[in-house]
Amino acid sequence: MKSLNCFLILPMLLFYNCNVTPKPIDYGNDGCHFCRMTIVDKVHAAEIVTKKGKVYKFDATECMINFKKSFDVSKIELYLSNNFTEPEVLIDATKATFLISEEIPSPMGAFLSAFKDPTEAQKFQSLKGGTLYSWEELQNHLN
Repeated sequence: MKSLNCFLILPMLLFYNCNVTPKPIDYGNDGCHFCRMTIVDKVHAAEIVTKKGKVYKFDATECMINFKKSFDVSKIELYLSNNFTEPEVLIDATKATFLISEEIPSPMGAFLSAFKDPTEAQKFQSLKGGTLYSWEELQNHLN
């Protein structure tokens, strides 16, 4: 009976450990998985979470996009970027609005910022100039 209980509980424990959720970025300590720089910028960092729950952290959204060029994207569950207007808050990059403006520096020099709210992105565009992109448009622009 005990071995049957172990047989039933073990798969549940394994499934529980494959949690597909973002992990907080430890700014100043975590390194970018693509360029190896230490992640310090709290408004430009990004993260990928695979379907098995493995997390890859990046110092900028452009590093995440460059990393995925050499990764099996069918294994990716979440693409996340910091929301420019809320430091340290990760948002769904596939639903974000992106602004490339030379008036807003980013860690890797792409001048790329992500916004959860398209209205906020438009407000910053009117103040700082630049071009707005959806996730799909950004992929095409950077490839």
